[in-house]
Amino acid sequence: MNAENPEYWLSLVEEDIATAKALLRSRRYVHMAFFCHLSAECVLKAAIAAPGVIPPRVHGLLRLSEKGGVLGSLDESQLMLLSALQPLQLEGRYPEAQEALVGMLDNAYSTDLLKRTEAFCAWMKEWIKIRQ
Repeated sequence: MNAENPEYWLSLVEEDIATAKALLRSRRYVHMAFFCHLSAECVLKAAIAAPGVIPPRVHGLLRLSEKGGVLGSLDESQLMLLSALQPLQLEGRYPEAQEALVGMLDNAYSTDLLKRTEAFCAWMKEWIKIRQ
């Protein structure tokens, strides 16, 4: 498989969700949140990928949503999820940001974030299937 194949991106989503679950069980919330972002990013890139089309090497979820043609189909809760996930991609990599995230990412919030991310990815998979 290659980056032009939506199935490549969808296989990454499954791995990233599994990793996020393992990180949640081990209470590594900052890393779990990063993998939630990564899952959403990969499923959005699956919506873009097509023969001759490699998704852009960007991490902005709303930008990827727009590029994939899904932005107008997202409801308010999905948009709120993408907005909540966006800062977790980069900020979790820097010490000063990690300190702020540690206070926000408790077990309840992280569990909910993962649940919402899984639901979004499942919805996106159906959205992609319908448009293929």
